[in-house]
Amino acid sequence: MAACGLVWSNTLTAQAIQRAMYVSALTDAGVPVPNLGPSDFVVREDKMAREVLKVEPAAAPMQIAVLVDTSQAARDDVPHMRTALPGFVAALTGAEPRNEVALIAIGERPTVFTNYTFSQLELKKGIDRIWSVQGSGAYLLDGIIEVCEGFKKRSAQRPVIVAIVSEGPDLGNRQYDQVLDPLRASGAAFHVIAIGRPSSSVSDEARNRNMVLDQGPTQTGGRREELLTPMALEGKLKLLADELTHQYKVTYARPQSLIPPEKVTVAAAKPGMTVRGTLINEDKGRP
Repeated sequence: MAACGLVWSNTLTAQAIQRAMYVSALTDAGVPVPNLGPSDFVVREDKMAREVLKVEPAAAPMQIAVLVDTSQAARDDVPHMRTALPGFVAALTGAEPRNEVALIAIGERPTVFTNYTFSQLELKKGIDRIWSVQGSGAYLLDGIIEVCEGFKKRSAQRPVIVAIVSEGPDLGNRQYDQVLDPLRASGAAFHVIAIGRPSSSVSDEARNRNMVLDQGPTQTGGRREELLTPMALEGKLKLLADELTHQYKVTYARPQSLIPPEKVTVAAAKPGMTVRGTLINEDKGRP
């Protein structure tokens, strides 16, 4: 049984008695588990079990930012990204509800290749622009911060970040907490697919990058995948698309209180299922 910790980032009023989260429930093979109900989930606030009131398919459309590594380190991985991404965005934009997807390159500097759209044609144009930039480094941490700022301006209701990165230096001058704080506040689920063997560098830049790639998914209900070969990227993106388009909305009850819990976790009630959840921020509208 697996659980995902979530950091509470918003203030409750004394009258609030229900909260909700978007939850993924997967088999050991990473396949979504269908037909689940309240008895299949355990929700805890600061280790205190709460009553699960309702479980239903997640119906709100997602706003999905795909961060793509176009640095020199990604040169050999880029052809596989260009091959794998069309099916990924088609699965997301072709599902109901229709989800918006944006493509942002993070080589040299964060650059929007395609803004948020349902159009697979426009997204294909953005994918066709994905090439590694000679002599460039990645600016992943800057890209995450800019995406989170964009979510705030757009009042995104169900934000998601998917980062496809190659092992290499991050040239952004950011501390990990400068990235994790706005990431948690945005309410976005952060998913990482890292290609290549993890770096053994002990530099501050590498340490900050690794902290974000490690703690970001854990704290936001996302997943982290490490691929030794880019040939596995297409299969991993297919699994991720299946997960995102088959999530549940889990609503639970909590006591009236002016003091919010520090941590909320969701877990499977029985073995054999991995569960991850992203808390729905109240300031984005009561679910």
